[in-house]
Amino acid sequence: MRKIRLGRTGAEVSVVGLGCGGASRLGMARGAGVDHAAGIVRRAIDLGVSLIDTARAYGTEEAVGAGISGRRDDVFLSTKASPGHGERLTTAAELAQAIDESLRSLGTDHIDVYQLHGVTPAQYDHCVAVLLPELKRQQAAGKIRFLGVTEMFGRDTNHEMLARALPDDHFDVVMTGFNLLNPSARTRVFPETIRHDIGTLIMFAVRRALSDPAALGEVVAGLIERGDVGASQVDVADPLGFLRGRAGVASVVEAAYRFCRHEPGAQVVLTGTGDAAHLEANIAAILAPPLAPDLLDKLKGAFGTVASVSGN
Repeated sequence: MRKIRLGRTGAEVSVVGLGCGGASRLGMARGAGVDHAAGIVRRAIDLGVSLIDTARAYGTEEAVGAGISGRRDDVFLSTKASPGHGERLTTAAELAQAIDESLRSLGTDHIDVYQLHGVTPAQYDHCVAVLLPELKRQQAAGKIRFLGVTEMFGRDTNHEMLARALPDDHFDVVMTGFNLLNPSARTRVFPETIRHDIGTLIMFAVRRALSDPAALGEVVAGLIERGDVGASQVDVADPLGFLRGRAGVASVVEAAYRFCRHEPGAQVVLTGTGDAAHLEANIAAILAPPLAPDLLDKLKGAFGTVASVSGN
């Protein structure tokens, strides 16, 4: 397993991170129990994955706690809590309670990076004025080590929140959406994270449009209709077929992971699954070499300026 320094945290972590949310939630979204999910966590650690990301909202903290039991020193642990729902914003007291509940569920006395989860542009000022001081109090108490923030990429595909947060430089780690259909973090996120030495966790590397050909066709058709992608730049019937047809590239999914892994500024690529064999395949894809320069050029020509889709 390859390691990377996670920005100014100084932590040496695996370039593969186990994401415990998404469509699978370690298999729990499809009916698997805590024991199965904990087994996925243990298998990831066995394969060298040291960064594990969960959240209160995922319902997987208990499973992660069971999976890391006896191996806490082997992992860099991330969890998070929402800054609010709709017009109701989380209070400082509620955030403190959420942190204590996460500590209990995870069976640990500290969280390596605690993130404000899915922050929208409208919530950002509240996060800075009310929640950030509480995070710093919790940090001083030793309950959390580093501070993080994640964007609501499904709705904020052009990184509006992070465009505000990164220059402010309050957070040690950020989670951002980045994939070959929307590589806008390349210009809107990574230059600032590199400048401030902020760690990056990459989400949405592979979502529905990159694992389901029918969904990909719908997404690309929409991009063409809006003028975000030129019809002459892609084969509408098989928009990413040129990747599959290339020697050394086994699938679009593999190519998508390789695309993210080797982007300057992209440090840890998150992958989530409830199946051990699928986990192993995803890890192998993330650890594979960069895509060939001509493939990267073709992707850039077709999708390089897209900022309107998440890939979901």
